[in-house]
Amino acid sequence: IFGKVYFPRLVTPISIVISNLISFAIQLTFFLGFFLYFYLKGSVIFFTAWAFTLPLLILLMAGLGLGFGIIISSLTTKYRDLSYLVGFGVGLWMYATPVIYPVSTIPERWRWLADINPISPIIETFRAGFLGAGQASWLRLGYAFIFMLVVLFIGVVIFNRVEKTFIDTV
Repeated sequence: IFGKVYFPRLVTPISIVISNLISFAIQLTFFLGFFLYFYLKGSVIFFTAWAFTLPLLILLMAGLGLGFGIIISSLTTKYRDLSYLVGFGVGLWMYATPVIYPVSTIPERWRWLADINPISPIIETFRAGFLGAGQASWLRLGYAFIFMLVVLFIGVVIFNRVEKTFIDTV
């Protein structure tokens, strides 16, 4: 049916990102509810001005997810074994991103790896906004934004080249 009727094929990955954003919004609502609950109970809450960058952080995460998603899906249609490598790469990237550890614990000689990771400033800004313990900076967020734009551009270019033969290889 995809070969018979024309529709913009880029709608499919965008719809996946939007459905994941809806799921994320539900989870974020619970997080903010617990945050508010503990605040009202008198617990020490480290809410800082960086928390107001949350819409930007969500945009950055969605853009990076969409960009990498369309790159990987475009390449996976031709190179099917790439999906195994991607699973390994995502797991490795999770450990390279300071999710369970702060950037400040990384030795200075390895800190450049966290600096080139585009997810690192997103995590650190979220940590600074809601936990008061991150190393957020506009410069690093700017880097992540430019990186997201480049990944989205490359993804759309690759997707448009592969789109013509999508049905043949799927």
